[in-house]
Amino acid sequence: MNEKMAGPVIRVKDLYKIYRIGENRVRALNGVDFTIEKGEFCCIVGTSGSGKSTLLNMLAGLEKPTKGEIVIAGEHIEKKSESQLVVFRQAHVGFIFQSYNLLPNMTALENVALPLTFQGVDKKTRQLRAAAMLKLVGLAKYLKHKPGQMSGGQQQRVGIARALVVEPEIIFADEPTGNLDSNTSLEVMQLIQKIVRKKNQTLVMVTHDNYLAGFGDRVIHIRDGKIIQIEDNRERNRETQEAEQSETMMPETGVPETEVPGMEVPGMEVSETEVPETEVPENETWKNEISGN
Repeated sequence: MNEKMAGPVIRVKDLYKIYRIGENRVRALNGVDFTIEKGEFCCIVGTSGSGKSTLLNMLAGLEKPTKGEIVIAGEHIEKKSESQLVVFRQAHVGFIFQSYNLLPNMTALENVALPLTFQGVDKKTRQLRAAAMLKLVGLAKYLKHKPGQMSGGQQQRVGIARALVVEPEIIFADEPTGNLDSNTSLEVMQLIQKIVRKKNQTLVMVTHDNYLAGFGDRVIHIRDGKIIQIEDNRERNRETQEAEQSETMMPETGVPETEVPGMEVPGMEVSETEVPETEVPENETWKNEISGN
């Protein structure tokens, strides 16, 4: 039954994942329940072994739960086959990875445009959309740069643009600042927060860092496979956002806010290099779905 018109964009109910290791049973997830609303920036935080990565894998459909329900965009993903999950992820989900997962032989523009080939988007449109997303993340001058010619922070910005270009309902981010220094991590988190607010995206981020988790509207704290606390920062973040908007409206106080670019990007040169039309194997994981490997 389709539930797209009712309730939150993500609903997890009575979720368990139990692994057998020899004679032992390990409860990686032990009865997890929560919901995430459209446009919410939700962080799942915990130490190594807490169950946060298992939970992200469950939400992404990479692992089947032992028991429980996972409803995303109105669809029960725990009931889907692997081939159905591939189609679902391509239609509804974007990913931001800790290690960027950019193809080294492709330019920034080509890397960002790649997911659009799996949706059958024509060459001109996907290049324009990719260029617009790179401009949005501050990389308008780096369209023809390859990953090896960019810093870690710039590569992660390309990864963010790639996640956004398919206009997904939900973005999953796996330790997106794990390979970055503290200053660059702060810049990337501020960028992610600003974009998801502006585009009303739903973002679920997994991290071990409590400070970075504080950027989220809500923070789900997980330990030993159980949720021990859900921290609500929405009122605080709303006040911060209103203060920032007030500052941008004051005359002579800095650089004015720019609009989010649309499909047309005047004056922006677009590479004529064709992005390969790679088929996605049905049994490959989310990283291969993005990279085309």
